[in-house]
Amino acid sequence: MESATSSEDALRLALDLTVSDPGLSAVADDHRRAIRDFLEDHGPVALTRRCSPGHLTASCLLWDAAGERVLLHHHRKLGLWLQFGGHCDGDGDVRAVALRETHEESGIEAAWATPRPVDYDVHTIPARPAKGDRPAEPEHLHLDVRYLAVAPPGAREALSEESLALAWLTPAEARSRGLDESLERMLDLGPPSRR
Repeated sequence: MESATSSEDALRLALDLTVSDPGLSAVADDHRRAIRDFLEDHGPVALTRRCSPGHLTASCLLWDAAGERVLLHHHRKLGLWLQFGGHCDGDGDVRAVALRETHEESGIEAAWATPRPVDYDVHTIPARPAKGDRPAEPEHLHLDVRYLAVAPPGAREALSEESLALAWLTPAEARSRGLDESLERMLDLGPPSRR
C-alpha cells in the first residue's frame, strides 16, 4: 500500500500537468480546468480506480516516423477506434503512464513524445453489468491527459488483449472509422514536432 506522502507527491505531479497552457484549444483548456478541479476536489484517490465518480487516465496518439500515419486500436471493451492509454492507478507521472500503456497495447516503444500534454478530455465510460467473477462497474468519468508520440523507423506493432485490431492509418483513413470528437481533435494537431 502506498504511503500518504507518496500519494500526495503523485497528486502534486499530476496537478503540475494541469496548469494553464496558452497553446491549448479552448475545448481542451475547458477539459484541463475540469480535470484540475476534480483532482483538487477528490485528492490522491482521484488517481486510482477507487474513486468511483471518475479517475485520472493517460493516453498517447502514436505517429509513424514519417509523420504520415497514426496507429489506432479497436478497443475490445468499448468497440471504438482509439489512441492507446489507460488508468494511472496511483501514478502521478502521467506522461510515463501514457508511454507505458502505448508500449503495452501496441508493442512499440515510442522514439519520442511531447514533454507536456497536448490535449485533455473528460468523457463518460458506460456502466458494465457483472459478468463471471468481474463485479459490475458503474458509469464513471475518465479524466484523460493526452500526449503525442513518434514511433521509431520500421516499428512493428503487436496486438494485445486490449484490442480487437490495430491499424496504421492516415488521418483521413482514421476519420473514416467514425472517431469520437476528442480523437479528431488530437488528429487535428498533426504529428508532434521536437521543440
